[in-house]
Amino acid sequence: MTSLRRRGIIATMIHLHEGSEPLFKMSKREQEAAEYLEKHKIIDLMDNLTSMLFFYRPERPREFLIDQLEKLKESKVSQEYSPCLFNESNLDALFGILDPSHQGYITHAQYKEALKTLGVKNFNEFPDGAGEDRISQETFRREAKDGLLRSAATF
Repeated sequence: MTSLRRRGIIATMIHLHEGSEPLFKMSKREQEAAEYLEKHKIIDLMDNLTSMLFFYRPERPREFLIDQLEKLKESKVSQEYSPCLFNESNLDALFGILDPSHQGYITHAQYKEALKTLGVKNFNEFPDGAGEDRISQETFRREAKDGLLRSAATF
């Protein structure tokens, strides 16, 4: 397969992944490939693994990737932990940035924007405290962690 054709297929898959229209009409085989990748969340998996590589920059990237895939496999069985870029201390640090005066809460708008910034696509739009426009650190941490785990669960 030529490099140009390969790039076209990848571009098409990315467009399908992002929900936009492809740049050109796909052949049946290309469409089947794109559907396969979408069905099995391959693009999401590769995005997550690549992000972790850039974030952690391990000395032995192949071993790191194998370890992350093994953790993902374990998490599918245990339904507990999926490899994720952010942990609770990262979420607490982000909350602290959003709450510099230490009021113990952030606004509903801050909550939604923070989750979008973290890359969480599907999250609880109206968590505890949303009606009062006061999202507690505990609620933020729980909702962010749940959303990140769902995003990282590419199985």
